[in-house]
Amino acid sequence: MGFVVVSGGTNGMGRAFAVGRAERGDRVLVLGRNRERGEALAGGSVAFLPVDLSSVAETRQVVAHILTEHHVVDALTLFANAVAPRRVVTDEGLEQTFALYYLSRHLLSFGLRPALDRAAAPVIVNVAGVGVTRGGVRWADPQLTSGYSAVTAQLQAGRANDLLGVGFAAQSGSRARYVLYHPGFTRSGDRGPLPLLVRGLLAAASVAARPVADSVAPIHRFLDAPPAEPLTAVDRHKRLPLDLPTLDPRNAARLMQLTEKLLD
Repeated sequence: MGFVVVSGGTNGMGRAFAVGRAERGDRVLVLGRNRERGEALAGGSVAFLPVDLSSVAETRQVVAHILTEHHVVDALTLFANAVAPRRVVTDEGLEQTFALYYLSRHLLSFGLRPALDRAAAPVIVNVAGVGVTRGGVRWADPQLTSGYSAVTAQLQAGRANDLLGVGFAAQSGSRARYVLYHPGFTRSGDRGPLPLLVRGLLAAASVAARPVADSVAPIHRFLDAPPAEPLTAVDRHKRLPLDLPTLDPRNAARLMQLTEKLLD
């Protein structure tokens, strides 16, 4: 029996994965903002910790809490994300999508390293869009003060997560295996915040979308048998080469420096 942390585990793929790990006998800690959904999920071997992961301060508090309460973390799985049709700035002055989708994952990955390194076979699975080549980090304007769109914000944070995996494998010194995983278009997530037209288009496209169970299945395998390599990138069922332009080590190092400044 292991201990698994699931960020963004109150809905969609994260919820399905958390339930699946509990059914396999793991103890699961779900992190999320929706208290009603989280408390409905909690019970037995599943615990819920309410947190706004778009807040750097709250995410750091959660990391400190986990390290205090749990000597060992066997796996960290990162699902938390939300589409924002309009640009939202957090109380800490950060663009919300970047803060939630990328910065929280950076903080959890590096912050939980001590507990992960005590596990027999630690693994981090970052569920994002590895393999997608559109978009990139706006190095001069990561807060997207101009030219904001929901798609631009999602693509930027997705590319940042690609580079997070590269940077963690190269700089953290951790024993944890880092897996970048793109599940493909899945029938998952809350479309409520999206414009009506976009919701309609997604509903029509969902006919061809993957069921949640199919998208989650590989993540269970990553935990049951972690890869031997420090970094693995998988787009659906396809293993990707690590020399892709979106996984450039120089850009990863650059992002680590930018992130340190943002979090300072």
